[in-house]
Amino acid sequence: MPLSATKLRANLYKILEQVAKSGVPVEVVHKGRRLKIVPGEPPDKLSRLKPHPDYLRVEPDSIVHMDWSKEWKP
Repeated sequence: MPLSATKLRANLYKILEQVAKSGVPVEVVHKGRRLKIVPGEPPDKLSRLKPHPDYLRVEPDSIVHMDWSKEWKP
């Protein structure tokens, strides 16, 4: 059963929490049109990474072959 826009406005955050937790869409009727509030897929965390090609100021191979044993403390 769809909600009216007035009921949605009165309980907006409660309804949004319900949709987020249960994953069940909610229908709302506004000016004669049916609207759905549906949960979206969370974005992949790795897809938000931005490349930083100028970050290293040395050749990467020089870092790979460094001897770090003096820096390690047991």
